[in-house]
Amino acid sequence: DLPPPPGGGYPQQGYPPQASSGYAQIPGLAGVQVASIGQRFVARLLDGVLLGVIYLIVQAIGVADLASTSHPVTDQYGNTTEVPSAAGLVGYFLLLAIVLIIGFLYEWLMVGLRGATLGKMALSIKVVNENTGELLGLGGAFVRWSIFFLGNLACGVGLLLVYLSVFFDDSGRMQGWQDKAAHDLVIQRPR
Repeated sequence: DLPPPPGGGYPQQGYPPQASSGYAQIPGLAGVQVASIGQRFVARLLDGVLLGVIYLIVQAIGVADLASTSHPVTDQYGNTTEVPSAAGLVGYFLLLAIVLIIGFLYEWLMVGLRGATLGKMALSIKVVNENTGELLGLGGAFVRWSIFFLGNLACGVGLLLVYLSVFFDDSGRMQGWQDKAAHDLVIQRPR
């Protein structure tokens, strides 16, 4: 597929850029190819592996800390169990909070300031403002992230629906709910 011919002009003021045959017209970028669902999935998978490794490392540190602060307690029947100290439990939950913060900052700052996470960079895709073609900025990236967060509050079912929402977009732009809320478009990085 080739991009639409140049000179097609920009959409009239007030009309959103349209996509046809996998391409979209965005002011400042002209005809850009919309990222495929497969590219987006693999990018998210790569990011998940990266964050999963970080989570496992922090989890191992937390479990080691719990084990080191545990002490034996014997109940009235003579059964002895290891019970972590209050400080060990607090440390463990602080580490989990740090992992959640790292995940948030990774997605928010990378998309807001760079237009792509490491997974998206590896697949040569980028998140841009659908009206200007420029980076979303921190505000738009926060709105985008918050849709994922809100979807996650519904025991993961909502998050699954957010991911699948790209299949419900009949505009040809493959925008999920997060994209529509943040007014972004995921495109192949212009070469």
